[in-house]
Amino acid sequence: MKMESGSGLAEGASPLSFAIAESAADAVAMVTEAVRLRRLRLAYHPVVLAGKPGRIGFHEGLMRVLDPGGRVIPAREFMHAVEAHELGREIDCAALAMGLDALARHPQLRLSVNMSARSVGWPRWMKLLNVGLARHPGIGDRLILEIAESSVMTVPELLAGMIAELRPKGVSFALDGFGAGAFALRHFRELSFDLLKVDAQYSRGIHTHADNQVLMAAYLAIARQFDMLVVAQGVEQPGEAAWLADLGLDCLQGYHFAAPKLIPEGLEPCSCPPNALGQAAPKAAR
Repeated sequence: MKMESGSGLAEGASPLSFAIAESAADAVAMVTEAVRLRRLRLAYHPVVLAGKPGRIGFHEGLMRVLDPGGRVIPAREFMHAVEAHELGREIDCAALAMGLDALARHPQLRLSVNMSARSVGWPRWMKLLNVGLARHPGIGDRLILEIAESSVMTVPELLAGMIAELRPKGVSFALDGFGAGAFALRHFRELSFDLLKVDAQYSRGIHTHADNQVLMAAYLAIARQFDMLVVAQGVEQPGEAAWLADLGLDCLQGYHFAAPKLIPEGLEPCSCPPNALGQAAPKAAR
């Protein structure tokens, strides 16, 4: 699971924020209770086509925990405390189960679900995925598994095997938060990602920031070499969106377009079909 930037759906400091400040153990206890009582939700954040920002290419499912009062707590406030523990695997399982259910209920939805690389060898997570793919033929064509750059570096060899196993089932793969950590570029040869999601720090003020412009252009060139779509994260200003579209990025994501919502946006009958990415479809769909 990733810890997305932005204000999320919570207003001000949440109870979990204070718990984390006091003790990581308190945060784990609060999240454990939420998992046990199924006080979990996915918030849907649209990823739009850069050249046609009115069209949604896919949604990203972001994990949310509800506190006892029903307030919504974004993943960024708790994942760093639980990601390395078994509780992190439980959250990954819950996110996958909710994502597969949403895909089954909304045939026009294309969805990315966040996961930790540590869940690759977790039997229950793999069973949930395989059962869901078998129960709903074709659902894999609309599923994107999104893995944070820092998580990828923990078990790249296991990820390579999983990607090779699941790609024939239509599943696509996104490298999330690229540029935020120490991702070894050689892994692009070994890990066949379909999407490269560039960390938000490179989108912020890019229309006036020469260094970010050079770096984003370099990231785009790398992605094209390895046949990946490029998504710019953290787009919050019209100038950023315009500059990134002119550079040739495929998709944009950020609060300039929409905030995450607990009900998927754009699922009315007139919404885009699952292949809304058009000519820029991921490898698995090309």
